[in-house]
Amino acid sequence: MSELSSEAMESEFGTVAGWTEEAVRALGPEHAVPAGCRGSGSEGALRWLADALAVRPGQRMLDSGAGVGGPAGWLAAARGVRPVCAEPMAEAVHASRVLFGLPSVVALSQALPFRDGSFDAAWCLGVVCTTEEKAELLAELRRVLVPGGPLGLLVFAAVGPLRPPLPEGNSFPTPDELDALLTGAGFTVTATATVDLSDSPPEWQERADAVDAEVERRHGTDPRWAEAQEQSRRVGRLIGEGVLEPRLIAAR
Repeated sequence: MSELSSEAMESEFGTVAGWTEEAVRALGPEHAVPAGCRGSGSEGALRWLADALAVRPGQRMLDSGAGVGGPAGWLAAARGVRPVCAEPMAEAVHASRVLFGLPSVVALSQALPFRDGSFDAAWCLGVVCTTEEKAELLAELRRVLVPGGPLGLLVFAAVGPLRPPLPEGNSFPTPDELDALLTGAGFTVTATATVDLSDSPPEWQERADAVDAEVERRHGTDPRWAEAQEQSRRVGRLIGEGVLEPRLIAAR
């Protein structure tokens, strides 16, 4: 199974990405980062990862599975790094280029079109659970990093029995499985944290909500919008039940 293997996931990460770009352009650029980070990191999570990875201005950093580019856009503005985005959905790649002016390529995280040692650092947010090819994904990230280069992850880890209905196309690793995968790819974990994905500043939530409202106004009758919303609700329910845990990981 590869990333975005279900129609619901294609709606969530592809079609809705294009609609998000459209809504942000209508509402204003200040909405881009909050909307682009929804589901892939709060402001607090991004700050924790940037600190844990010790990123520095001018470094070349890969955002693998970048979506519409919100976290990479935040990183460029807040830390002065030079992000490159890789993302399998063409609509999301277009959005990251338009909304943030970021160099972006259409590519799966487990088949990256970059030379060995191309990046000083990398992060991959909310992507590990979207593929069964987890070992290949982590091996690719190890390959494109300079020796000893840091990796940041946001992973939704299964810490208890997951009650159906589950979000389509996802495969949530247990903490033990994740540790084994990282070790197998040659990474050593240097820091971990459990994250509250609702800890962004109030204006982030307000702007992200405004973008969602604009997308719903324009496309709310499209069944793909309902599919994407249902995916998000299922993830939120599992997190609320305490059986799915958003975890931040820094490794080298």
